[in-house]
Amino acid sequence: MTNLATLLVSSATAHGARIAVRHDATALTYEQLDEATARLAGALHEQGIRPGDAVAMSMPNVALFPVVYYGILRAGGVVVPMNPLLKAREAAFVLRDSGARLALAHPTCAGEVAQAAAGTGTACLVTESEAVEALLPAAPPMAGIVERADDDTALILYTSGTTGTPKGAELTHRNLLTNTVTTARTLLLLGPEDALFGGLPLFHAFGQTCAMNASVAAGATLTLLPRFDAGRALEVMRRDGVTVFLGVPAMYSALLRARRSGGSDASTLRLAVSGGAALPVEVLHGFERDFGATVLEGYGLSETSPVAAFNHPDRPRRAGSIGTPVRGVEMRLLADDGTPVEPGAVGEIAVRGENVMKGYLNNPDATAHALRDGWLRTGDLARVDEDGFYFIVDRKKDLIIRGGYNVYPREIEEVLYGHPAIAEAAVVGVPDAVHGEEVAALVVLRAGEEAAPEAIRDYVRERVAAYKYPRIVSLTAVLPKGPTGKILKREITVPPPPVRS
Repeated sequence: MTNLATLLVSSATAHGARIAVRHDATALTYEQLDEATARLAGALHEQGIRPGDAVAMSMPNVALFPVVYYGILRAGGVVVPMNPLLKAREAAFVLRDSGARLALAHPTCAGEVAQAAAGTGTACLVTESEAVEALLPAAPPMAGIVERADDDTALILYTSGTTGTPKGAELTHRNLLTNTVTTARTLLLLGPEDALFGGLPLFHAFGQTCAMNASVAAGATLTLLPRFDAGRALEVMRRDGVTVFLGVPAMYSALLRARRSGGSDASTLRLAVSGGAALPVEVLHGFERDFGATVLEGYGLSETSPVAAFNHPDRPRRAGSIGTPVRGVEMRLLADDGTPVEPGAVGEIAVRGENVMKGYLNNPDATAHALRDGWLRTGDLARVDEDGFYFIVDRKKDLIIRGGYNVYPREIEEVLYGHPAIAEAAVVGVPDAVHGEEVAALVVLRAGEEAAPEAIRDYVRERVAAYKYPRIVSLTAVLPKGPTGKILKREITVPPPPVRS
């Protein structure tokens, strides 16, 4: 039998009395979580949900999330996690495209979901508390777990839709089981005594596989924070003895600022994992100095369940590298024509392995474009060194071509993050009549720091080739970010330049 929910049943048998999930005053043991998912699965069956039916869920990081998630899987359903911040129009697209028969919503997002469900004919149920009974009518618990095939869809994850409408990546039970076990056993080295920080959105692949599913696979504790705040995060980490922190670069920068401003200590931390975007090397080293924990970077996409590469804990680490392919995964770099690039050259990352999605739901053209000859084209540009370590250069679509020369925004951002006054930075290309594209930098300064745009421009100019430095430099109070804290370059509007030379 293959069903991702077997992870929970196994841990409930081995670690029934241990705390599985914690959110403030709410704590569920593995035995309680297992029982709650069985009751929810039974209630779903009473609602007419059958194996293969899609069930949408819209919830923040609360203890009810894993109950609903594993309950749907236990009943043989397909989980369709939705960002709780979606508006009705966006949620309606997901419900319609996935064919969800039922939507389960938390009260914080119930209004938009209910409106979307009404327009798509989807049944919608809203919970008013953390109790399963508040979400679905009482029903006999489901005995056992519905058997599913390896390649049956377990999860439909909708991409952020950088071009056109979002695409639903279909991940199978095998995709998720293998990637979860690989993450828990070979990358995070988890045991029942570990406590993982659950500040990454659980509707997102990173939070699901690396925090929730990996924690459950190991019989560890997941402590949740619905909305990331660095000061509050430090308090939770100290209170619950967090040993493994998982986050995106913006979280690391915020934690560093909070710790240096007198925030709580996190002395139990042994490991920190960064993904979702490139972590500036300066931030990585600063976090390790201040927190005394090793930071390991990894790489993945929703389409790869998500982990594809990692700086393995039993091998030498390369700061600034995404590491090497994980167990069961192959990676290579391709030119535009699909042929392998020369050693040392930059190419597009292609991934093949047990973690790669079966395709995009209802979108054969997008599937055919992404999956070619058994390889997933990621759209990420990288180089690989002589020891097989991959270094992300940039997104293929973010490449700036200035006067015929390639400029990789990440390289310039690394230089900007080395400036003592800069907290965050984003480099983008803007149309230019002379050079085709011009390099522009938007910068957020650290609290209490000052730096003129001219000085920032000159700082970079001294450190990179003449064609690379940003001629346009603008200061901003905030950069647009997605739900995981990743900077959204597609939403950046470059203001009229105060500096351009």
